[in-house]
Amino acid sequence: MILLRRCALLLCYSILFSFTLSADWRDKTELLIYSPRYFGPNAFPIPELRSGLVGSRFEAEVRGEYHYYSGDKTKDLYGRLFLPIVRGRAAIEVSFVYKEDYKMTPETRDERNAVDVTSPISYNGDIVVSGLFQLLKSEKWVDAMFSFNLKTASGGRLCDARFTDAAAYWFDLTLGKNLYQSTNQQFTLRMQGLVGFYCWMTNDMVHRQNDAISYGIGLTGIYRHFTLTSDLSGFHGYEKNGDRPMTLRNHLSYEIKKNIISFRYNHGMKDRLYDTYSLAYIRCF
Repeated sequence: MILLRRCALLLCYSILFSFTLSADWRDKTELLIYSPRYFGPNAFPIPELRSGLVGSRFEAEVRGEYHYYSGDKTKDLYGRLFLPIVRGRAAIEVSFVYKEDYKMTPETRDERNAVDVTSPISYNGDIVVSGLFQLLKSEKWVDAMFSFNLKTASGGRLCDARFTDAAAYWFDLTLGKNLYQSTNQQFTLRMQGLVGFYCWMTNDMVHRQNDAISYGIGLTGIYRHFTLTSDLSGFHGYEKNGDRPMTLRNHLSYEIKKNIISFRYNHGMKDRLYDTYSLAYIRCF
């Protein structure tokens, strides 16, 4: 009888302790700051600066990424599908983060009001669905492309400030123009620029969403099978709470027989704390 009582008391204490932990976890999420500076590297995607032309090929990409910051080291797999609807005129792109893994320092965990420094469970990231539309295509003037992008609330580990568990969307206008092209068309130098609007939901009961102006400017050089692109991109939020990330992106790719190997190095600035290294394989159809 005494043993049964002790077991019952132990069970009650265990249940009470688990409820206490659950309450603490939920209470702490109210302290999270919904901005790029205080979340993981994949929570707030910076809009991709494209060439200003809608692609005409089907593409499937797998990319391994390593995000480095002195207070957080993150690894993940990134996948992307590019599906032309009307070749060269309209397309749909779907991208997602798979199996993110991280290790934060205790200082970063406390700064972000997170619970753990590493994840005790496996989790995936958000899905981004994009629609791309060619507005203008002119060698004499400029190429103009419009895109609309929606980020789902499917990412995990909100308690560790990895993904926001809230929707976001952005739309932008991209202009591109060839500055130079050799007579044999083996070398091309192109410039592109982007301006748009970026919006995401927050946990602030007064300001339920944060709005930002997105921007980007870059150059692309193409020589035979090699392509090198560099751009400076980011967005500028209005709450001034770590919502103004900027990144210098460098992308080198080599294509042979519809197979592309690409390497990226992104240097984070201002509220983008991470440097990112990635290696990808892209198959075109």
